[in-house]
Amino acid sequence: MGDLSGRTALVTGASRGIGRAIAERLAADGARVAVHYGGNEAAAKETVAAIGEERAFAVRADLSTPDAVDTLFARLDEEFDGLDILVNNAAIATSSDFENTTSEEFERIFTVNVQAPFFITQRALSRLRDGGRIVNISSGVTRIAMPEIITYSMTKGALDTFSRTLAQQLGPRGITVNTVAPGIIDTDVNASWLRGNPEAEAAAAARAALGRVGRPEDVADVVAFIASDDARWITADWIDVTGGSDL
Repeated sequence: MGDLSGRTALVTGASRGIGRAIAERLAADGARVAVHYGGNEAAAKETVAAIGEERAFAVRADLSTPDAVDTLFARLDEEFDGLDILVNNAAIATSSDFENTTSEEFERIFTVNVQAPFFITQRALSRLRDGGRIVNISSGVTRIAMPEIITYSMTKGALDTFSRTLAQQLGPRGITVNTVAPGIIDTDVNASWLRGNPEAEAAAAARAALGRVGRPEDVADVVAFIASDDARWITADWIDVTGGSDL
């Protein structure tokens, strides 16, 4: 474990799945964590309870709404006097194929997956201490073509570009900006087609060189490393956490 004692962290979309695992790991390493959630208050409370109220608190903000950033930072400023780690994890994780995507769906996904992390990061910069960490959670779909979720893939491609460009801008402050790109992970988002379906699980596992479906902890451990002092000389990187999928 890295030593994040005395550090503060904001993890968006942290009530379930990958975000929860990240929040729990950062807290285990010593950080105090703001557990952002969009609507599932019960899940957010479970995450805070699992971590412990001395290390975590929940903050609600619907990232699809215009006042989301104001709402988020009003609560953060009540608890933190500065920020050390920002993990932009929250995202709408599915989309229609090209022929069936509507303008409403396109706008909604880009609002949550691209606009929200852009303006959350913009607002965070005045609070982020020099030497801080920004970690953006992208996806292996920016490397692997998946036409069935083309809009989602496009949003993650935008996030990749955002990370690399921001790394250049923030380098003089010693702030690193990196992208972590998971593959197929066993979370609630994928539960409907993955869990309890041996054929689907076997097919998903077969795509990975390491021969299994990923777990949230597989991603969280990489994020924890990037957030630690051990990763001080890594920035503008795109880290593949797909288990070697579709090589």
